[in-house]
Amino acid sequence: MNICIHASFLPQTDPEASLTFYRDTLGFEVRNDVGYNGLRWITVGPKGQPDTSIVLHPPAVTPGITEDERRTISEMMAKGTFGMLILSTLNLDETFARLQARDAEIVEEPTLQPYGVRDCAVRDPAGNLLRIQERR
Repeated sequence: MNICIHASFLPQTDPEASLTFYRDTLGFEVRNDVGYNGLRWITVGPKGQPDTSIVLHPPAVTPGITEDERRTISEMMAKGTFGMLILSTLNLDETFARLQARDAEIVEEPTLQPYGVRDCAVRDPAGNLLRIQERR
């Protein structure tokens, strides 16, 4: 069996801010940008990795969720505890400097973790936590 990760979904609450962050700050390419009923799904991914994408979606459209669940999702997103993604880079210091220069919300500066990984953490405009690990 050969199974690959094709797309992951992260909620977004402001399509323009999310687009700016993923395209301009992280340097991802836009693969798709679809509007429907006043809502917007944006697919982005790292350049040179066409088989791996992130779909930035409106959180309120998940079928079958209640108003209480929508409220809980919004609260969790605001705290940065709903969506998370782990990325990697060859040069963490350079990546972190770019994030700082573009006013990304810094959660943790580059740190050697007790489990042996050197990484940093930021939040995207929707509050999703992104940990960026240094590849060795």
